[in-house]
This record gives sequence, C-alpha cells and structure tokens, in this order.
Amino acid sequence: MKKAQVLTVMGKKLSIPLIQGGMGVGVSLERLAGSVAANGGMGCISTADCGYREKDFFRCPEEANLRALKREIADAREISGGKGLVAVNAMVATQQFASAVRTAVEAGIDAVIAGAGLPLQLPEYVPDGHALIAPIVSSGRAASLILRSWQKRYRRIPDFIVLEGPKAGGHLGFREEELSSPQLPGITELLEELLQVVKPFAERVGREIPVFCAGGIWDRKDIERVMERGASGVQMATRFIATEECDASYEYKNVLLRASAEDVRVIHSPVGMPGRAVLSPLLQKLSTEGRIQPRHCSRCIKSCNPAQVPYCITHALIEAVKGNVDEGLFFAGSNVGRMKEMTTVPKLMRELGFAL
Repeated sequence: MKKAQVLTVMGKKLSIPLIQGGMGVGVSLERLAGSVAANGGMGCISTADCGYREKDFFRCPEEANLRALKREIADAREISGGKGLVAVNAMVATQQFASAVRTAVEAGIDAVIAGAGLPLQLPEYVPDGHALIAPIVSSGRAASLILRSWQKRYRRIPDFIVLEGPKAGGHLGFREEELSSPQLPGITELLEELLQVVKPFAERVGREIPVFCAGGIWDRKDIERVMERGASGVQMATRFIATEECDASYEYKNVLLRASAEDVRVIHSPVGMPGRAVLSPLLQKLSTEGRIQPRHCSRCIKSCNPAQVPYCITHALIEAVKGNVDEGLFFAGSNVGRMKEMTTVPKLMRELGFAL
C-alpha cells in the first residue's frame, strides 16, 4: 500500500490517513471526534443542529447551535490531547452553513469539510492558513467545478477532497433513480474518474490534493484497495457508531446492530437529496400515511417549507440520537448489516491497521 500523504495545519498533522465521517444530528460530537483524533485520525463534529441538547434550542436554535459548537470543539480538542486533527462537517444546505463554519474557525477547528451541496463559497468563510478546507463530492464533474471556482474567485484550492460513493449513509450526491441502477459505478471507478480531474489540476498549480474515499469502506482490505488505486486515505462513518465513544444513545446503536442488509432503505429526504437509512417505524408510517405533520421548525434547511415537507428531518434525527425508536430516522451506510458488536475507537482503529 502506498505511503499516505501527511496533512498539516497550524503545526499539527494527520499522519494516520483516516477521517471519521461527520454524522448528524448529534451522532458525532465532541466525544467521538476527540477520541478519533486522540488515536491519530481526523475526528469530525457534525454542525447539523448540534445544539439540540441546549435548553433554549427550540426557542433560539441558531444561538443554541453556535454556542454548543464552540464548546464541542473545545471539548474535542481537550479529549484529543493534541493528537490527530479535529474537523467539522458542515452542510451547504443548512441555513447556518456560513455562520457555523465561521464559528468553527474562530473556535480553532483544524479542518472544515463541507457537503450536502456544492460549497462554492467555502473559502470565503475560512481565512487562508486558519484551517484546512475540503469539499465532499460524488463525481469528477463536481470536483472540477469546485476547483475552477475556488481558484478563480479566491486563489485557493482544496487542502483535500472527500469522494463519497453511492454506498454511504446519510445524504447522498446521487439521484434516487441512479441509486437503484446496476450500472452505478463503485468507489474505485469514481476514484479513477476523479483523479483524472484532480491530478492534472494539481500539477498545474504545483500542489498535491489528497483524496479520501468514503462510502462502503469497511475493513483494511477496502482501505488498501482504494489507496493502491490512488486515494490518500479513507473516510468512515457507520463503523464508528458502534463504539463506546460515539455520542449517540445506546438505543440508536442497537438499532444499527440489529439491522440486516435487507433493512437498508434509500429514502427521500426533506434536504432535497436521497438518503440511506435503516427501516424504522417512522419510515413504515411514512410509506402508509405519506406525511407526518411537523410540530415545530428549527429553521435548519434553506429549502424547507414546513407546510409541504413529508416530515421534519430535524425532529426525526434528534429523536433517533436520543433513542426514540418509534419516531427516529437512523442513517447508516450500506454495510450496516455487517456490524454485529460494540467496540471502542482504539480497538476499531487497530483492527483497521492504524495505530499511533
């Protein structure tokens, strides 16, 4: 397997080529992100409604989210013990995308990873040299657009890129009809396509752009497969849910531990992108009733119209992370059926072949 490139920022480095994917609402916060960083990886806090535990969240969600984000970053950095890197995952589709990114940078975050839309304005919110910036893409076409836009408008390029394939959990950068097509390319094919865009661009600007593959990465064999084909590392999310350090409730973890491959569904999300989740009472109810009237609005998604959406995704994700099986939405990657037992972050990273 090729030697991994080392990402560095403000004197800190990522020597283990592993990113723990951001998972919201509340699945990857300070404890999980800090623990992954403490073991040499890049731990990632999801900014999506991260203030849901604040007492004033439903009254002042914007203020609660930013207040909580600052505290979570500080706590994650303390847990990390100065090892690895701590990142945030910020969704372009959210109302607070810009303010969440700016708040994270002010709080001393090491990296900002942005997805759920094209983060064309991300460099505007992150002063050069203050934090690493990276888009999540699902195609070479999306990467090309971002590379050209950032260079032209900001004289910036990504510090790294996350390539998320169709087997990932959560929101996906593919159309629903594509996800059911047997012709949909796998992660290695997508990587080849992406590198055909990234490598010539990197050569022109005189700087390497590491690529991390995500979606369906399960074990050391998968990691070696993509790194041998040109990836600099991987991003993994679902496997980190079944760890003691994961910020989700044990009920959430048990839903995934009990799930089989046949329980995985591609759903229509109010975010405007399809998502992959585990079959649950909520999804069964939606299949028969068609719509569940939202009870309140936390103003999370730019495009959301509470009078029209089939359900409130914030409510469903908060109830999931709290362990409400009846009302929760449980995102998971396509390999969730292979997850059968709890572990810890150090044990998992050693199993994957990564150790400090």
